[in-house]
Amino acid sequence: MSRPLIISDCDEVLLYMVSPFRDWLAETQGVEFRMEGNDFSRALRWQDGGDYLAPEEIWRMLGGFFDTEMHRQTPIPGAIEGIAALREHADVVILTNLVDKRQDMRKAQLLDHGLDARVFTNQGPKGPALQAILDEYNPSKAIFIDDLAQHHRSARETVGTITTLHLCGEPLLAPHIDCAHTSGHADARIDSWDEALPWLLGELEKETA
Repeated sequence: MSRPLIISDCDEVLLYMVSPFRDWLAETQGVEFRMEGNDFSRALRWQDGGDYLAPEEIWRMLGGFFDTEMHRQTPIPGAIEGIAALREHADVVILTNLVDKRQDMRKAQLLDHGLDARVFTNQGPKGPALQAILDEYNPSKAIFIDDLAQHHRSARETVGTITTLHLCGEPLLAPHIDCAHTSGHADARIDSWDEALPWLLGELEKETA
């Protein structure tokens, strides 16, 4: 019989991304990062003049960060330990929105933090990638963890029956982003691993009860 499967995002679920990105921008790129609403594109301004960065400039900054600065990312409290506990009951894979050339970099990064897991890269909505993973693993139960509401919506629209947890462990983002639980696309919204782990274990226990 197949095991349950947990498909987890990485940035802001397992590792901090925005806070080290913010620090790098300020220290080396002359850019201020400040989230004041739920629009990421309006969070980056040039320190000189205060103009917003153009979309192509934002993408260039993100690419530069992931190419050279992933060592700045540190685990969200409880995340690595939480995944280790979950692996006693389920398989775990990582589904991360990075271009494919960074797949090995992400796997090595997680391994440096003590997490040896298969990494799937994706661009855009995650529903189709989730479906492909489920088709391969055919798990007895699937749980999807992500920090962004649009990916939970995509999961529900594409897969339908998957259990979803909206978890954003980055305090710079959590108060500002749309909530997938409120919109009906996630089974729960929990932003700390101390509370998320018992919930996740409870969902896995339902499978074997």
